[in-house]
Amino acid sequence: MLTIAGIAAQLTELMLAVLLAPLFTGWVNMCRAWMQNKSAPPLLTPYRVLLKLFNKEPVLAQNASPLFRITPYIIFGCMCLAAAIVPTLDINLPFNAAADAIALVGLFALARVFMSLAAMDIGTAFGTLGARREMMIGFLAEPALLMVLFTASLISGSTSLSSIVGQLGRMELMIYPSLAFAGVAFTMVSLAENARIPVDNPATHLELTMIHEAMLLEYSGRHLALMEWAASLKLFAYSCIGIALFVPFGIADGGNWLGILISLPVLAVKLAAGGFLLALIESVSAKMRIFRAPEFLGTAFLLAVLAMLIHFLLES
Repeated sequence: MLTIAGIAAQLTELMLAVLLAPLFTGWVNMCRAWMQNKSAPPLLTPYRVLLKLFNKEPVLAQNASPLFRITPYIIFGCMCLAAAIVPTLDINLPFNAAADAIALVGLFALARVFMSLAAMDIGTAFGTLGARREMMIGFLAEPALLMVLFTASLISGSTSLSSIVGQLGRMELMIYPSLAFAGVAFTMVSLAENARIPVDNPATHLELTMIHEAMLLEYSGRHLALMEWAASLKLFAYSCIGIALFVPFGIADGGNWLGILISLPVLAVKLAAGGFLLALIESVSAKMRIFRAPEFLGTAFLLAVLAMLIHFLLES
């Protein structure tokens, strides 16, 4: 049942995700620079980049179709919806109950399709190359992500993210083999979906090795700002999914403002730890060849399937 307090809490969670996503990206970049013994960029660098891009007029190719123009807004909207669906502060918010895990994966798939179509719309070689690679990654990553979510749904008996997080949060603190395998699989999928090392390098400028960045070469101005902001939102949403599934403790369950205020610093600590671990994985890994990505994601899918089988066999 929708209430004014519930809608206000949902909008608060959404605004926090939109505003904190660039900060989380800056934290990951800072940690990675520290681990690589480099001079770390300021934490607020992503905000400055977005502000600079929003102040510039976009330059469009003459043969750009309306699809190319509206894609940044569609992708940004999909990432905002995904961030609102994932229970981060409270599990009794309106959007949490309006969509389940399958709808969440569908939002990521919809954003990928529009990004790939827009990359091929201009007809450049590198945009088309990046789109093909992106679709290959998505074709392999989405089944593995679904298997991870299905494992959690089997434990809770529901595909609703609110029910999953609520059930997992009430379980005893111990190591569950099925969730352990699912956690490894989810980490591998998250690295691939967010164009992180070892699948892709978000800091590279070599067109022949890029996947995500190759699809953004024709964007500029506010369009590029929205695409970069959406990428930060996607990384933030995936981090929140990992927190909700594998570290659900501290998420409010009462639908009141007091619980949300208490869960906010807990979420900040979890995100800081998650960003540090992500930077650590990237620092100790080397970028693999693009032809090794199917093996990487195939392993993630097998681990996710093993998680489901372990749950059926051991019920743990």
